Amino acid sequence: MNPILLVQSHVASAPVQKGVDLSDTVLSVVQGYGWIVPLVLVLIAHRLVLRLFGVVIIPEDCIGIVVKKYRLFGAHRTLPDGSIVALKGEAGVQADTLAPGIRFWLWPWQYAVSKVPFTTVKQGQIGVVEARDGVPLPSGRVLARDVRCESFQNARLFLTNGGERGPQITIIPPGTYRINTSLFSVVSEPVTDIPDNTVGIVTTKEGAPLPTGDIAGAEVPGHNMFQDGQAFLAGGGFKGLQVQVMLAGRYFLNPRFATVEIHPMTEVAIAHVGVVIAFVGVPGEDVTGDTFKHGNLVMRGQRGVWAQPLDPGKYPINPYTHRVEAVSTANIVLNWADEKSEAHKLDEKLSTISVRSADGFTFNLDVSQIIHIPSTDAPRVIARFGSVANLVTQVLEPTIGNYFRNAAQGTDIIEFLRKRKERQDEAKAAIKSALDGYNVGAVDTLIGDIVPPPALMKPLTDRKIAEQERVTYETQRAAEQVRQELEQARALATTQARVVDAERSVKIAEYAANATIEASKGQAQAKKINAEADAKVLILVGEAEGTKISAVGKAEAAVIQQKTAAVGQANFALIEVSRALAGAGVELVPQIMAGGGGAGEGGSSSLVNLLLTQLLAQKKGEIVTP
Repeated sequence: MNPILLVQSHVASAPVQKGVDLSDTVLSVVQGYGWIVPLVLVLIAHRLVLRLFGVVIIPEDCIGIVVKKYRLFGAHRTLPDGSIVALKGEAGVQADTLAPGIRFWLWPWQYAVSKVPFTTVKQGQIGVVEARDGVPLPSGRVLARDVRCESFQNARLFLTNGGERGPQITIIPPGTYRINTSLFSVVSEPVTDIPDNTVGIVTTKEGAPLPTGDIAGAEVPGHNMFQDGQAFLAGGGFKGLQVQVMLAGRYFLNPRFATVEIHPMTEVAIAHVGVVIAFVGVPGEDVTGDTFKHGNLVMRGQRGVWAQPLDPGKYPINPYTHRVEAVSTANIVLNWADEKSEAHKLDEKLSTISVRSADGFTFNLDVSQIIHIPSTDAPRVIARFGSVANLVTQVLEPTIGNYFRNAAQGTDIIEFLRKRKERQDEAKAAIKSALDGYNVGAVDTLIGDIVPPPALMKPLTDRKIAEQERVTYETQRAAEQVRQELEQARALATTQARVVDAERSVKIAEYAANATIEASKGQAQAKKINAEADAKVLILVGEAEGTKISAVGKAEAAVIQQKTAAVGQANFALIEVSRALAGAGVELVPQIMAGGGGAGEGGSSSLVNLLLTQLLAQKKGEIVTP
């Protein structure tokens, strides 16, 4: 280590106490390292001696920049006018530098040597160079052209090859270089990074002026994405905005030659197409023919509206030179309603339509219109209107609004409400016919909320409420019936077990009754048979008794006949009566006989008297009349 530096470091690190002189600190260090002082003096003397003899030592990480103080002899004693770097040994800063090592014959009274560290450009950066000497820049130029000079490490080669003074178009990539800083100043700048899914929009500061009417320079090949500025200029590149864009990546781009603006890539979403409107390119011929008179469509790459739209995807398009108008190929719903708007915001300025009926009532109605733009017709729509938003404001809004205003004036409000479906179908057909001429398909027209005036709606509402109340009551009655049925069902379910038991009991009783009936039938049959047998017996017995009685009767009749014949019928009857009375215990002859008694004395005495009188009369042959 250099002894002087060692002493300096110890002095700097030694603690300094308050009230202690710095010389004391230095003295203490010198006393501690007393051997260093002689060594430092020897080295200083050694270097002084070497320098006196023209010897210069250049460290390994430095170069030596030589300044010649004077030149006594020769033709090139002074620098040419305007120059600051000597090429031919003139007095001044020399173009050639000293590489690391020992150099001789550099007498101190003639040469001053500055030791300058190497120029280092770190990773992620570039070196932007500016030359202090060289050929002056031509008028109109802002950057010096490229000169092969070993990345500015050979100043002599730069100057002898016509290197120009000022900012250089060539940059230095990351690395370490031996550059003469008396001629070149190097400033580190960050590299240009373009993230994924983005593009870099380039604006160059050098090149030919743009032709009149052009807004951007046409693409120039061979410049490696603007990293080779000299190739860009040699290819005829123009100054200003460039059509060509830079894709994602890292580029060594000279910020004094070109600036880059980062933009996201142009994305065409699903269910959309991108209609490209190009502001640059050669003028194109219209490809639509005579049938389309509302704008021109050109081929891709030409200036104008491209006839072929972009399919869904991402595209590296310069938004300053091309505009991509996204057109939905799906159904687009537009709402004429104050508080309703779709996500596409095309209908955010549309409001509820106010109409007047034939009977003088003003009412509002909401309308929804569904349209569809085919992908093949999207360029025609953009060529005619410029955007879908313009289509809505210039065509759809007045067409649909005026249609419903006209339709409402032809009928009264109640009729309009009653025939809403017919009105909607008529509107669909009429609007479809109107939009066909604009290359727009009308998918459907829907009438939304209709708001009649309150003065008209109140009686209608009251009537409807009364009807609905009647329906409510009927519904409640039906619900009550259902509830009753439900309760019955619940009761039935509750008593189902008993019902089953009762049914089983009934079945059992039925089976028992059937058994009893069958038994009774058997018994009845048996009794019938027995009765029939008894009847036959009785009949036979009866017949026998009858025969017997008949025989006895006949015999008795014969006897009675004989008796009757003997005593007469009247007497026989009296005799039989008497017998009967006697058999019954009736006294035929009273124990007390009294005469002159009336009927109240007994009924039997009269009968006995009569019988006796008759009997006596018969014996005498007289007939007594009672």
